[in-house]
Amino acid sequence: MFIPIRCKSCGRVVAHKWEEFNKRKNEGEDVKKILDSLGISSYCCRALFLSHVDTIKEIMKFKR
Repeated sequence: MFIPIRCKSCGRVVAHKWEEFNKRKNEGEDVKKILDSLGISSYCCRALFLSHVDTIKEIMKFKR
């Protein structure tokens, strides 16, 4: 679905960086460099970005 507003482990606000991360990742840039340049340095926040699966388009198929 949507990326959480805050990291569930440390509580940092991370949602505002998702669009930039996703855009640059789709352009083929290295994920490590993207996370470093966005200032995402803690393991929990990095894991949140790397493991997030955007399923909203799949769910929208079942809209009434």
